[in-house]
Amino acid sequence: MQLSRGKKITILVLLILFVDQLVKIWIKTNMTIGENIPVFGDWFKIYFIENNGMAFGMQFGGSLGKMLLTLFRIVLIGFIIYYINKLIKKDAPMGVVYGVGLILVGAVGNVVDSMFYGMIFSESTFTEVATLFPRGGGYSSFLHGKVVDMLYFPLIETTLPEWVPFKGGDDFVFFRPIFNIADSCITIGVAYLLLFQRRFFSREDAF
Repeated sequence: MQLSRGKKITILVLLILFVDQLVKIWIKTNMTIGENIPVFGDWFKIYFIENNGMAFGMQFGGSLGKMLLTLFRIVLIGFIIYYINKLIKKDAPMGVVYGVGLILVGAVGNVVDSMFYGMIFSESTFTEVATLFPRGGGYSSFLHGKVVDMLYFPLIETTLPEWVPFKGGDDFVFFRPIFNIADSCITIGVAYLLLFQRRFFSREDAF
């Protein structure tokens, strides 16, 4: 049976979202904050951290900023779903639909963390692993959960020579951000659309 375009993108979104959440739950329930596991030598590690803000560990205000960011993401998700439906109805190329779908996965993946993780997990610390559905309740409230990050690619780690202005003698890491699968989906989706689908978005009826 041939799947419709809508069902194809739905399956893609749900499949990647499932993997994203499965990895995050495993990290939360098996690793402490700051713990890392080398995967390929020193240039790719599973390194567990949490953040209260935006993608790649960036921050956005305190508790109020966190809530506003989460609400903004929810509104954005609604718009992206609407736009995907519009693309499908207009018979847009599936490459465009998949690209926007990846951005949707990224937005939903991190919103799930922000909305629910504070309620269903105990606090992750440098010495204790979190518990799923702890007896005493979670570490925070609705919309105030922390986003789980774990993918770390320190491609170059070195100590800068003393003669380097301002930073001489300091440790230098090329590509320091730690991120997750949802962040990766947003980056890949945006890059793919910019590199390979610019012609579609230059059309007057693209939006």
